[in-house]
Amino acid sequence: MLVFPNAKLNLGLYITSQRPDGFRNLESVFVPLPWTDALEVVPAPATTLTLTGIPIPGEPATNLCLRAYELLRADFDLAPVHLHLHKVVPIGAGLGGGSGDAAFALRALNDLFALALPPEDLESYARRLGSDCAFFIRNKPVFAYEKGDVFEEINLNLSGTACKVVYPGLHISTAEAYSRVQARAPRHDLRAALAQPLATWRDTVGNDFEEALTPTYPVLGEIKAALYAAGATYASLSGSGSAVYGLFPGREVPPHMQLPTTYQVWDGRL
Repeated sequence: MLVFPNAKLNLGLYITSQRPDGFRNLESVFVPLPWTDALEVVPAPATTLTLTGIPIPGEPATNLCLRAYELLRADFDLAPVHLHLHKVVPIGAGLGGGSGDAAFALRALNDLFALALPPEDLESYARRLGSDCAFFIRNKPVFAYEKGDVFEEINLNLSGTACKVVYPGLHISTAEAYSRVQARAPRHDLRAALAQPLATWRDTVGNDFEEALTPTYPVLGEIKAALYAAGATYASLSGSGSAVYGLFPGREVPPHMQLPTTYQVWDGRL
């Protein structure tokens, strides 16, 4: 079985309060981004994981895809499998690539072993793997809140919008990003702001991490300014960074930009 775990973008991201469990509450809108990895799951004599593509830090035994298998195996009599992950989506970019891999592993195993788990059950397993993993089970735009793992449907259609995502090769850990952000009430009602024309988002849809991280990492601001100079209607840091994206509605493809060859760039349509 071969699946293609996609990434996500954050439209707005506000850190709203501290939680008793040590996490923080947030508000954001998640949308699928069709920048994908490739994950193969096949029956095997023993359970193994191999990796190609972008190097993934840490021991393979801690990989979220393998943890997804072990999570299901604790409740179901699963036969051994071989998982092969080819990593394309950059790591530490704020695009949720690892979370997408974990969720797609759950989905693939559910299909391979005919477990017939409904989406809500798969989401429960996914939440045990990471705060935003559950988003990738249904994989459609949602308003996310609490730890980013509770969702409400949102009437938002960016289908076909031209998009450019720029990753400058800068790995910003989640722990570092959160250490620089102070919780506060959102400056704008995110759902109300996103209901307005996209041309208004520049003034009303923000990302708290962008404001906190740009003074230390000015390249983030430089990429955002370059996207606006290229004609983006809206540009923002995604998640806790360091990928920055621009939306170009009405264009067939995003414009070409002169960027360092060390940057990873995704061009396409949402």
